[in-house]
Amino acid sequence: MKITSVNAPEFARYGKVLTGYDTAQLLHTLETETPLPEGVEYVPSQPSLEALPIAGLLRDNAYGGMPIQLGWCNGHNTKLNCLEYHRDSEINIGTQDFILLVASLDDLVDGRLDTSKVRAFLAPAGAVVEVYATTLHYAPCGAKRGQGFRVLVVLPRGTNGPKPAMTPLPGNAEDGRLWACNKWLLAHALSSEAAQGAVVALDGINFDISADL
Repeated sequence: MKITSVNAPEFARYGKVLTGYDTAQLLHTLETETPLPEGVEYVPSQPSLEALPIAGLLRDNAYGGMPIQLGWCNGHNTKLNCLEYHRDSEINIGTQDFILLVASLDDLVDGRLDTSKVRAFLAPAGAVVEVYATTLHYAPCGAKRGQGFRVLVVLPRGTNGPKPAMTPLPGNAEDGRLWACNKWLLAHALSSEAAQGAVVALDGINFDISADL
């Protein structure tokens, strides 16, 4: 799989790199206060991150004053497995280079995605990467063989919390993909999420980028 930089023009369909933010204190906090598990762990909200000055800047400048949460996704991963989307942009900042596997909502056909539509983008350490609401994405991948990642995840507050009680609407297939609050999930048949009951809607290869590192 070709791996392209988030600074390349090709990324414009999926997101953009935000400028003007001083991420040094944030990166130090991520590095010293969050773990690096062998698998992948996600925490939606961490108070020590939300207490940093950059949290207010992201809230007001990036999200226009909306309530947000600062959490993290850390660990080791090289596979696609699933793709998700939200109703709002997500912001990612890594302590080390990391790779995002993404596709676009308009690549879906009848609610399914051919994984040949998935693209890989390298995010440099410290870059403030906005992933658009129309972009399918999931857990980051390490940018070097055997190397893990620590990645800040900024989302509207409450995202990835408990799935709301809902009444599925007739003919609305999207309702079945709602996995958590503000989180719609499409799983590959070979993923652990599929084994847990997530809707299998990714067709084709469950990409493993380890051979490309």
